[in-house]
Amino acid sequence: MEDVIAPALPSPTAVSQVGALRRLFTDPQPALDELVKAHGPNVGLGFGPLRMAIIGDPATIRELFSMPSSRFRWNHKFNLLAVVVGPGSMIVSDGDDHKRRRSSVQAAFSRRRLGGWIPMIVDRTDRTIERLLAVAGEPVDMYRVGRSLVLEIVINALFGERMTGHADEIGELFQRAQDYLELPAYRQIPHPVPFTARARVKADRKRFDELVDNEIARRRRDPSGDRLDILEALVLDGSLSDPEIRDQVDTLIGAGYDTTAASLAWMLWCTAGDRQLWRRLREEADEVLGDPDSGSAPGDDELSRLDLAARTVRETLRLHPAGVVSPREAATDVVLGGHLVPTGTLILWSAYLAGRDARSWERPLEFDPDRFLDPTPEQAELARAAWVPFGGGARNCIGFALAQMELTLILSRLAQRLDIELAGAAKPRPVGMVVNRPEGGVPATVERAVGGSGPADKDDRDPGELPRDDSADDQQDPDPPRHA
Repeated sequence: MEDVIAPALPSPTAVSQVGALRRLFTDPQPALDELVKAHGPNVGLGFGPLRMAIIGDPATIRELFSMPSSRFRWNHKFNLLAVVVGPGSMIVSDGDDHKRRRSSVQAAFSRRRLGGWIPMIVDRTDRTIERLLAVAGEPVDMYRVGRSLVLEIVINALFGERMTGHADEIGELFQRAQDYLELPAYRQIPHPVPFTARARVKADRKRFDELVDNEIARRRRDPSGDRLDILEALVLDGSLSDPEIRDQVDTLIGAGYDTTAASLAWMLWCTAGDRQLWRRLREEADEVLGDPDSGSAPGDDELSRLDLAARTVRETLRLHPAGVVSPREAATDVVLGGHLVPTGTLILWSAYLAGRDARSWERPLEFDPDRFLDPTPEQAELARAAWVPFGGGARNCIGFALAQMELTLILSRLAQRLDIELAGAAKPRPVGMVVNRPEGGVPATVERAVGGSGPADKDDRDPGELPRDDSADDQQDPDPPRHA
């Protein structure tokens, strides 16, 4: 790259840098809001080899996405994900390795395969609803309920029906990995010390590898012929080694499970407390999905007609993207937004900041799915640049279509068949940088929707296995449910 003369990013004073960094890694969303208010949407932090660039301006994020991937590194000195997803994961790979690994996985997410998962998603949602109705009126945490549901869907999609029996075990393994990734950065520094959180994550990963190895061997020995099974598609494709397949499967479950479950939790908090919106979602689901007792399976046509549900998903992801920031390291000097970002800087672009940018969105903190209904050309163009929960460019989220499809169908079915009463109107505190979720979950009670029905006896699990809410009062910051 040619030498470029450009100013450095605006940044806090040297004295306040330590406090700003500490707040960023302990309470990221309020810290980002403070930085933007004081210094603008693009901010520099740190010194020497520990430099960071916070990028929240939508136009600058678009500029970042348009640059060649060769200018950045994802397998860098700040990378803490490899211990969880494995060194061969596409999300921590660079160059030709990334292209080869992503290409193999991308082929598994064909439109035909996505459409084939629709009946399974609705069926799994119906089973969850029946378990909820078995404990109707009792407190439950809808975040934990949603996590179990999303995990069942992801495992079914990746492994087929026969692997769903391991869902609970896989859930425990991934929960400990998520807990580890939310620890302070200094506790994630690589070390060989046994009996620590890092050691437990490595042991969990070994157990997960054993499960996947058994499934790989089974598919080579006795292919199921299931055209929807991603693992079988990867095995039969032959482009990846077995360790690479394990790392991609780990990545797909982790990325498709925790993030989607967190988004579902925020979506339920934003919608269930708004009776008018919930009624509109139910009316749309009744019209499009029909009687749950009919036995008919929805498909692509029905999904495309769930317009309000899709806009509600889009609005939830605008205000509450699963990842507050997403990292990459500058492999060379780059200029972003007219400012120099030196080689070695960790660039943290923020879908959270872009989704709340006051120049891009009218009433940016208000939850309003109808903002996406018939926008002006100017509004549509601003939204395209500022709505980036799945990233953009060559490194966008590979499972974005599955995530949006899941959330749309789950929301529609829940609204159609359930009345959900939130335990309180107080806004949950957002926690987590790797996965942004509501603190305390989504405590609620559920009842059968007035006039609602649905298939019975679809699940033989003890209703007592449903996660109950233990934190109905662990809420903060009173806000009307219609606001972020």
